[in-house]
Amino acid sequence: MLDLPGQPGCASIDGQAPYAELLWNTPSAGLSCAWDTGRAAVLQQPVTSTNIVLRGTAMLAQHQLAAEFTASRTESAKRFSNLQLTPNTTTQQLRYPRNAASQASYDRVFDTLLAAFPGSINAAQRGQPLSYRWRCIECGPREIETEADTQRIALTAEGPLFAGWDYRAGVLQAKSEAKSTLGGGYYYRGTTGTGASDGGPGIIPALNSGRINIFLYPGQTQSADGLAALEEGSARGVVLFGGEFTMTQTDISASGPVFKLPAGDAMAAVGFDLRTEEYKFNGDERATAAQRVILAAPFDQANVLLGAKRDVTAVFGELLLPLLPGLEATLAVRQDRYDGFGTTTNPKVSALWKPNSGFLLRGSYSTGFRVPTFNQLFNGAAESLFTGTTLVDPLTCPGGRPNTTQPGCAFIDRAAVIINGGKPDLGPEEAEMASVGFIWEPTANFSLGMDWWSVKREGTIQILSLTQLIDNFALFPERFGRDAQNRLISVDQRWVNAGETQTEGVEVNLRGGFNALGARFNAGLDGTYLLKKRSRVLPSVPFGPSEIGQFSLAGDLGLRWKHSAFVTYTRGDWSSTLSQTFRSGYNDQVLPGVAAGRVTPSNYNPKVDSYTTYNLGLTYNGIKNLTLIGMVKNVLDTDPPFAITYDSNFGSGSSWEPRVADPRGRAFVLTAQYRFF
Repeated sequence: MLDLPGQPGCASIDGQAPYAELLWNTPSAGLSCAWDTGRAAVLQQPVTSTNIVLRGTAMLAQHQLAAEFTASRTESAKRFSNLQLTPNTTTQQLRYPRNAASQASYDRVFDTLLAAFPGSINAAQRGQPLSYRWRCIECGPREIETEADTQRIALTAEGPLFAGWDYRAGVLQAKSEAKSTLGGGYYYRGTTGTGASDGGPGIIPALNSGRINIFLYPGQTQSADGLAALEEGSARGVVLFGGEFTMTQTDISASGPVFKLPAGDAMAAVGFDLRTEEYKFNGDERATAAQRVILAAPFDQANVLLGAKRDVTAVFGELLLPLLPGLEATLAVRQDRYDGFGTTTNPKVSALWKPNSGFLLRGSYSTGFRVPTFNQLFNGAAESLFTGTTLVDPLTCPGGRPNTTQPGCAFIDRAAVIINGGKPDLGPEEAEMASVGFIWEPTANFSLGMDWWSVKREGTIQILSLTQLIDNFALFPERFGRDAQNRLISVDQRWVNAGETQTEGVEVNLRGGFNALGARFNAGLDGTYLLKKRSRVLPSVPFGPSEIGQFSLAGDLGLRWKHSAFVTYTRGDWSSTLSQTFRSGYNDQVLPGVAAGRVTPSNYNPKVDSYTTYNLGLTYNGIKNLTLIGMVKNVLDTDPPFAITYDSNFGSGSSWEPRVADPRGRAFVLTAQYRFF
């Protein structure tokens, strides 16, 4: 109602603004109000952690035996944006009635509609229930409390063998368990799919009773009876899910000289590693008959896994060859056998040349192998309705972008299902890595290091975005489900081994220092310059355009340059450090209205600015065994640059990019460290 003529406007409610229908290319939403979900997300959740470490060692002849036990408990509470309720004709039949409790509010809304739309609404309709979409501010933020326990037991032995060889052997078991419980902000639905009662109180029947005024205007507050109706349907305390992961490992390695070379002994290392990984995931702990529906609670029943297990066997060998004075090479190979994935062999070759004390040249080449996680393999297929305005049918819309002026390109406004979950037929991901670089240290007070590196990955395990699937419709037609009328009804967005990525860059390291005025000054810089970042969704298609400086939904953003720099001043027991963190800018995400030409660069900035912050620290070591550290993070209280990164209805990352920036502003940290021995 707020955005209609003569009404106070969307912005009259704290946190609201008119919906940007041009930006999202949805003209039908021109009278909607939008609420800032990002402000409701907790940036730094409260965490309580308790840890214990016990370790004992004993010498038996020349052999050292050790036992170690570690355990921890972590309690955290995540908070998300308030519950949003959207009506439908089945599971959420939201209908605002006209009765004694709601009549005043109902009539105000009806009279406003009657005046604004006299051709569509008539007075005889007064009393018919009103449908609506509502953000429940009174519900408070949604909360999920998680308790995680970990423990690790390890037994190790090490010592000499013969002829200069040493050994190390160990056995360990590590285990982690976690359980998540609903806090405030979650409510029982209270109805079945037909609208009948599900056997208990819930938010839908409470709303449909009229006890809760969902049309509060500025200055109004919810009645005590309305708040009581909400509390009656609270689902606080229901266990959401839990899981357990256990790894049992045995490893033995030995190293020592094997033969002589002109520059010294060639050294070898060999070993093997046996480990068993076990995983299980528990869903809703309630008895099946008692599993009443809780709105928006991320239950994971589709992913319940009573137990999964795999064994991994690995053998490895390494040979260090001092070929000439200052020149050495290392040859290594590792072979792994994974249950269900077969055997993979991965070599590594590296070399180091130091012609004098001030210069070092180094390089390496290796391959890698990664199997899917248990979740990526065995999570069940979960279906969720797509409620956005960016989904079109690529079969009828070659451009793949919503455009109401182009036939076949209107966004799908009926129920379409997005399928997420695991894929049991996923294959492994393989990689090739190479690097070459140098360190130049002409004096004790200055050094420069540069390293070129390259990483190539094939069969990358990833989730393709809706945009990627639509843009590559011809390559993934099986991912688009259709009904008997050939209409798009579902999109399969589960994990996939998709194509190849290539990334190259240069690492730069600078260090320098001097003594002056009775103090020591040091400075340094560690930076990365990106040379190449590109990908393709299948090996059979060409690589796409460069991804450097371009927004992407998954993985790291390809920032052209990023660095950390510092200057340190040390005098006696005191030292102070001023550090800088820099991230270069990039092209922002392109929203539907921009792609359709409804929003032009004259009133829309397509670039995300660079981001620079400064930290200042002070350290004191003047008391024996005690170190005091004070720090001011983000001294200038710099805000992150604006970025379009709205991430689902939880609102995490809204208006800022969490992969680049920290939105917490200036912070003060005081640390005291004391060593007893």
